[in-house]
Amino acid sequence: MLADQQQLHTLEENLKTHSLTYGSRYVDKPIPKYTIPEDGLLPQVAYQVIHDELNLDGNAALNLASFVSTWMDEHAHKLLSETLNKNYIDQDEYPQTTEIQNRCVSMLAELFNSPEGKGAVGTGTIGSSEAIHLAGLALKWNWRKRRQAQGKSTDKPNIVMGENVQVCWEKFARYFEVEPRLVPLTEERYVLGAQEALELVDENTIAVVGILGSTYTGEYEPIEELNQALTELNSKTGWEVPIHVDAASGGFVAPFTRPELLWDFRLPLVKSINVSGHKYGLVYPGIGWVIWRDKTELPEDLIFHVNYLGGDQPTFNLNFSKSASQVLGQYYNFLRLGKSGYSRIMEVLQENANYLSQALEARGLFKLLSKVGDLPVVTFALKEETSFSVFDISEKLRERGWIVPAYTMAPNAEHISVLRVVVREGFSRDMADMLLNDIERAVRHLQDSQQYSKSSKDTPSPKKTQGVC
Repeated sequence: MLADQQQLHTLEENLKTHSLTYGSRYVDKPIPKYTIPEDGLLPQVAYQVIHDELNLDGNAALNLASFVSTWMDEHAHKLLSETLNKNYIDQDEYPQTTEIQNRCVSMLAELFNSPEGKGAVGTGTIGSSEAIHLAGLALKWNWRKRRQAQGKSTDKPNIVMGENVQVCWEKFARYFEVEPRLVPLTEERYVLGAQEALELVDENTIAVVGILGSTYTGEYEPIEELNQALTELNSKTGWEVPIHVDAASGGFVAPFTRPELLWDFRLPLVKSINVSGHKYGLVYPGIGWVIWRDKTELPEDLIFHVNYLGGDQPTFNLNFSKSASQVLGQYYNFLRLGKSGYSRIMEVLQENANYLSQALEARGLFKLLSKVGDLPVVTFALKEETSFSVFDISEKLRERGWIVPAYTMAPNAEHISVLRVVVREGFSRDMADMLLNDIERAVRHLQDSQQYSKSSKDTPSPKKTQGVC
């Protein structure tokens, strides 16, 4: 018994240290995992230990769950590595980096048809989560200012959005004490409905959120219809309820694939837009942007001025220090690709998503929930009840390296379980064919396993033979 306890203790201790498979030529004792080692390692040893451990992560090229970019070209890599040591917030020390950020804001404002053009207001962020918090704060401040001018209460702000919003919106509502009013989904509607949203709007609504590309299905919400309905409601009531567009994914897709679609600052009630540069903006994480329609939409008292880094530096961010490399990577993409380059890439992604959608539908087993022509995302469910689930298919695909998430839809459609493939740059037609083959292989295996299990239950157990050793 004592020997068993000693072996267990030894095993537990071994789990707390790294193996010396690669380090044995340079070190003669285990490397601790959870405490800082007393002595440092040679750089090649430290690199090899971490490098090999990361082999246990998924393959980024086969990660079809994430909207986040997993590929940039070698020149972008060089630029990013050269600028990792620049602190984005130090405007006085790195004035040209600040100038380049402002150019990106101007480019995005023009892309989103801002009436201000080069005078547009915006800022770079860690991602759309920070951008959404900043936009939400501006909306809350503006609503409160209007209420105070009217001598009315400011203690019950709310924000209207679909149940399909990304979790960062729920975080904003909770962190900044805004009541979330959520439009439920249905079996026929997987995004916010304009009329259903208006039923939740009142004089305390700081904004209605429209999503240009739902996380669940990639579908664009009816923002033009929402703008029209909300305009009529404001006219009748005297309210000034605006729209914020969460274009985290679609902001870099719709302008290039559906330029005629009205969702941006061409609609008068759209006051702010967030977009993720690290999604279809084609930059590594993390970079996001928030753009306001004009200067009046960003309250001055949300902007802080600091001078301890040298000079007067206005700042409106939740984060402070971060590398400037992703901002510069965004500017590199704008110059490298131009509008025509982005258009080519997004069109190819749409073609590959359409190909995958048609091929899945042709197999007869799946029902498509995504909408062709919106985000290059393919969301599909099993058409009929089977002995296995989409979760089983997802797990089986993982054995081949594919990361294809299975999940339930948002309320009130949570009884629908789906698989989703995000088609990003690097997902080729050949990869689509390989994925289709592996989906078929997974389905056949699950069907055969179920058939074998059923036949085993139906087959009588053999009789025991007496006297056989």
